[in-house]
Amino acid sequence: MECLVCFALLLLLAFNGLMPSAERHKEGPHSDRALKDAAQKRSSRSSDLKAGRCSYTFIVPQQKLKGALCVSQESIGRAAAANHSEVVSLRQELSRQQEQLERVRAQLEQEGAMATEVRALRRESGAMNARIAQLYAELLHEVTLKKGQDLEQRRLENLLLNATSQVLQVTSSYRELEKKYEALTSIISNQSHLLKDLEKQCQLGNKPSQTEKEKAPSSSFPSSPKSNDVQRDQSAPPPNSKSVRGVQEVVTASPAPSTDSPFISFPVTKSPGPWRDCQHVLESGETTSGIYLLRPQGTNLLVQAWCEQSRAQGGWTVIQRRQDGSVNFFRTWEFYKQGFGNLDGEYWLGLEHLYWLAEQATYKLRVAMEDWKGRHVFAEYDSFRLEPESDWYRLRLGNYNGNAGDSLSWHSNKAFTTHDRDKDSYLGNCAHYHKGGWWYNMCAHSNLNGVWYRGGHYRSRYQDGVYWQEFHGGAYSLKKVTMMIKPT
Repeated sequence: MECLVCFALLLLLAFNGLMPSAERHKEGPHSDRALKDAAQKRSSRSSDLKAGRCSYTFIVPQQKLKGALCVSQESIGRAAAANHSEVVSLRQELSRQQEQLERVRAQLEQEGAMATEVRALRRESGAMNARIAQLYAELLHEVTLKKGQDLEQRRLENLLLNATSQVLQVTSSYRELEKKYEALTSIISNQSHLLKDLEKQCQLGNKPSQTEKEKAPSSSFPSSPKSNDVQRDQSAPPPNSKSVRGVQEVVTASPAPSTDSPFISFPVTKSPGPWRDCQHVLESGETTSGIYLLRPQGTNLLVQAWCEQSRAQGGWTVIQRRQDGSVNFFRTWEFYKQGFGNLDGEYWLGLEHLYWLAEQATYKLRVAMEDWKGRHVFAEYDSFRLEPESDWYRLRLGNYNGNAGDSLSWHSNKAFTTHDRDKDSYLGNCAHYHKGGWWYNMCAHSNLNGVWYRGGHYRSRYQDGVYWQEFHGGAYSLKKVTMMIKPT
């Protein structure tokens, strides 16, 4: 079979070779020109094939040849030209794809470097966040620790102040009890001596003389001051020595009563009270100065206060008094709110009590002062009231009248300030510098709750004495000060 195929191909080639020669003989010179053109085309096509360096192998399946086999030379040329153009276009496409591949490779390299940098930055950011969280936790711990230390320090300071005030109160109460005990001991001793004398007289069978009859009822005289002592405030000082000596003289020898009246903090009153204020006490017929029980109208608040009935027509409720420096006025907000001190000595009535008292009507304020040479002056304001605690007991004052000079109007409309509640207009705490509680502005033209210095002029880093700027200035500590109110 293969021999037959080969033989057929040879016949086809021989037939193709004979046909051009026969046509050349027929066409003459034109045929020679055509042969030359064909040879040039074949040479150019062969050169193109060599230049392209491409070869094609056609695999023809085995089949039986039937009839004549014809091959066209023109179709072969057209196919070769088409293949050449396709090769050129394929080369161009290949070069473009290679360029694109290079660009993509360069971009991949850049993106890979950027991805590496991003991963490194993420690791650094994670480490930085962890460090920041650690530092924040440490800072929070330090702040909490410092706040706890500050709270503990304030608590200890408050405890120290409370303990100091309690020690002073206990000390004064102890001294008072000692003096009371001495007085009672002397009274009992005198009564025992009197009983012994009476027993001796009874044993002798003698009747007591008229003088002894007068002595016997006089022994009950001390019961009056004793009953008054039971009503006395525990912070009040004991009876003076003159009163005790007067009682002893009454018991022992003298038939006449003592000329020195005993100390009475609670006067014997016609009614037990309580009263609205000291003006109400005066209107009820009580004209003796002393401690009275008050209850502001419309409240269930009971408060003891000193009523001054002997000065400026009486009826004055004393809200503050300074006279000997026996009470520490450098206190916290809670002390100034509730009040402190001794009612028959130095004391502060309390902002809450003062607020409810002044809410009953229109009150006026009188500030009485005395210097160390015995000069007495006063400052009076025709209206006085306080705002509630929600507004920090803000001071509201009226017009001034008096001979001491106006050193309080500058403090009007200002909130009350203590060393633990800074409500003044100054950047710092005025109560810390002036050692008291007051309606400070920036800071003070008056400081009646400051440090009580003996002798008047004092030396201190700050003006922290009991002073009234218009009366001797800020470097002079007054001897006595009394603040009191009454209805207008």
